[in-house]
Amino acid sequence: MGGPADTAQAAPSPKADSSAAAGKLTDANIVALLDETNAADSSAGALAVTKATSAQVKQFAKLMMSEHHALRLQGQQLVKKLQITPAPPANDPVAPLADQEGSALNSTPKGPQFDRTYIDHEVGVHRAVMDRLKKSKEAAQSDQLKDLIGKAEPMIQKHLDQAEQLQKQLSAST
Repeated sequence: MGGPADTAQAAPSPKADSSAAAGKLTDANIVALLDETNAADSSAGALAVTKATSAQVKQFAKLMMSEHHALRLQGQQLVKKLQITPAPPANDPVAPLADQEGSALNSTPKGPQFDRTYIDHEVGVHRAVMDRLKKSKEAAQSDQLKDLIGKAEPMIQKHLDQAEQLQKQLSAST
């Protein structure tokens, strides 16, 4: 059927270690993915602040910059405390998505089309992040990492809800 769950079952590259080959994320993989995700969403928000024309979209972008930056700092503090070296998994799902979003946002001119492109990406990204958080929480070995993920989940759900609401508003206005 080809849904989001199928992408998690993709065949690992021959270079993948046994934990990645089994589809199991390590704590080092999880913290790397979380950091990449927060950095990408903060960057996308920074670009949206300059290119969005809707006041609500700009406000949302500022929220993304602020809250994802805060989540990133919390993750970095936990990495130091647990003495984990972040290591993205062999088949890093975040980097290509971040690159796609960056390309789409950079190539879309300032204006209402940018607002829609940004919000559409934010809806998709936050849906994927919610799925990634659930899988990461199940795979995490550290109780402190599980706790951090548990604290992030309601914030990411709030972001998704707000992005979906903005998506409806922007669709209604066109």
